[in-house]
Amino acid sequence: MPYGYIASMRTRPGHRDEVAAILTGGADGLRAAGCHLYLVGLAADDEETLWVTELWESKEHHDASLRLPETREAIARARPMLTGEFTSRETTIAGGLGAP
Repeated sequence: MPYGYIASMRTRPGHRDEVAAILTGGADGLRAAGCHLYLVGLAADDEETLWVTELWESKEHHDASLRLPETREAIARARPMLTGEFTSRETTIAGGLGAP
């Protein structure tokens, strides 16, 4: 069953674009891991918040992607630029444009 994940993260002042570049830099490899959609959005009303929207083949595919060396490396590079303020939601996909 398709799995959705939506998260926000807050960056330290002046680091949002750098974190966005890290997060989007490995997006090509996600398709092979079972990802159908991976979007990194910049909050329009806050210069330090990023939103990530993901659509996966399944929760298992998403969980497995977090163990990939390139994912772990990207997280390690971004972590020092984050404040630790996160929100997240898991969703079950009912359908829509782009849904498998």
